[in-house]
This record gives sequence, structure tokens and C-alpha cells, in this order.
Amino acid sequence: MDAQLPDVEAGKRFYGELFGWTFEDWFGSFAQALKDGEPVAALVRKVDGRLPTVWTVYFATPDAPALARRVRDAGGQIVSAPVPAGELGVTALVTDPEGAVFALWQPEEHPGFGKRHEPGTFAWAELYARDTEAANAFYGDLFQEALFGPDAKPDFGRAPVSDVFSERMPPHFLVHFAVADVAAALEDVKRLGGRVQAPPFETSYGEAAVVTDNQGASFALLRR
Repeated sequence: MDAQLPDVEAGKRFYGELFGWTFEDWFGSFAQALKDGEPVAALVRKVDGRLPTVWTVYFATPDAPALARRVRDAGGQIVSAPVPAGELGVTALVTDPEGAVFALWQPEEHPGFGKRHEPGTFAWAELYARDTEAANAFYGDLFQEALFGPDAKPDFGRAPVSDVFSERMPPHFLVHFAVADVAAALEDVKRLGGRVQAPPFETSYGEAAVVTDNQGASFALLRR
């Protein structure tokens, strides 16, 4: 996952203090975020101020061009066709039929998360959709083995947009970071210049709260 931010240095200060991340320069304008020396995320400078300030979740695939074609054939769109990210892998940006944006990652030198499911690392991705049955069909076909296979341990769920947000909110993915104490993490977010979008609420996968960072990128805090 990565965050598209106007000011990467400000993002380093915010997430570094909130989650204990350190950073190293990476491919292009990316700054790789590390937790205890292991990769957990990336921050990247927006090249166009008209683009949203957002967190984007990447789904691993052995063949990004083939999966992008399947997305398109199933009613989604290819926003950015598959391109190499140096020697790290191949990436593409796509949407589902309702317009929720996600990315594809065909790993080469960079396999993905070095840590997850620990405080300060990725814990869950929730799709907030308008038509949950259509989402079930679309993602169930794309990621059948990962979601429903015999060894499946999904980090991905879906819910109606109206469960948490205004019905006018467009469908989107919300990245969740693990924390030991949601209330304490909310105080840290506010102290660092972020704000609370949705106060703590219970989900089937734990206690969550939705916040934005000090540049407007939304994410969730999760205690499982």
C-alpha cells in the first residue's frame, strides 16, 4: 500500500511519530516506510495537485497485465496500464465496476509487506461499496483462491458505504492499520494534526475508527 501525498516530508513526520516508522528513499519519488527494519508501506509525492490525497491498496498477482484485462472484462476500468517499477515489480491502477480504485502488484525484487498484523502495520482492507452483491461477484471471481480457497486467510472485506459514511460517499477501499489502543491512537492522530472522521465502532473484524492524516488521506485504526 502507498499514500499519495502533497508533502512526503510532512507525511514522514506524521506517520513516523504515529506508528514508529522509519524511511528510506526508494524507486522514483517513493519513500519506503519501515517498521523494525521491515517494509510496511510507502509514501509518494503527488505529481498532479488535482489527484486525490489517498491511501491505495495493492493486490499481489503473478501476472499484472492478465489480471488488468480480467478487471476490464468484468466491468472495471484500467486507469494506468501495467508498467515496470524499476526492478521492483510491475504495477497497474484499476477500478472495480463501481469506481473503487485499487492497484495490482506483480512482484519481482519487492515481494510486498515485510510485516503485517502488528501494531503500526497493515491489518485489513475494507471495501465500502454501494452494491455489495455486485462486489461479491466481481472480487470473488478475481480473487477466488485468496478469498475462498482451502488455505485462504483474507485481509479484505466489504460493507455498504452507508454503514459508516454518507450515502453520497463514492465506493472506495479503506486501509486499516493495527493499533494496541484505538482511543490512545486517536489522541495521537489529533495531536499530530489529523482529524477523526468516524469515532470508534465495532466490526466483525475488531474495533475500528476512521481518521485522516494531516494532509487529508483517510485511513482506519484497528484493534483486533
